Amino acid sequence: MAVSSFMVPLGTRAPDFTLPALDGRTVSLTDYADAPALLVAFLSNHCPFVKHLEKALGAFAEEFPRLAVVAVCSNNTSVAPDDGPEGLRDQVARTGWTFPYLIDADQSTALAYRAACTPDFFLYGAEGTLGYRGSFDDSPPGNGRPVTGERLRAAVTGTLAGRPVPEPHHPSMGCSVKWAPGNEPA
Repeated sequence: MAVSSFMVPLGTRAPDFTLPALDGRTVSLTDYADAPALLVAFLSNHCPFVKHLEKALGAFAEEFPRLAVVAVCSNNTSVAPDDGPEGLRDQVARTGWTFPYLIDADQSTALAYRAACTPDFFLYGAEGTLGYRGSFDDSPPGNGRPVTGERLRAAVTGTLAGRPVPEPHHPSMGCSVKWAPGNEPA
């Protein structure tokens, strides 16, 4: 079932995280303290909404060398087994992503960021505060529109230039985060 992202208040500080990456490293928010902008993207391997834009997302990330990007998979693998480490490695091989892909097994990072769906995008400026939350573009699967990344591109361009991202921001839409029992957001 498709759900929309929560519209977390702009200006919210990026919640801290320390998570294992698929390549064996441990990645923390503090690793990006000097980045002019950080995109935290909640993604998954199984979701058709993510599959619809995943190749474009890789190309998009390469367009912005000053943009730090991390992907986070928070899905409960007993519900979505394709979102386990092996499935995520297959996804990276399929897409050519070069940014870290982090595993949020206890779902604490998804809860802290208030991620609701995959994909769900959170863009933070140099000061570590939320400047954009919302959709990649206006092309969910099946609507016939091309995948352009236009909404997120405008947000990143403005953020890297030190400008606020004009509202309205449009919520992302995708597959719900597959919560472990007892982890569902209130």
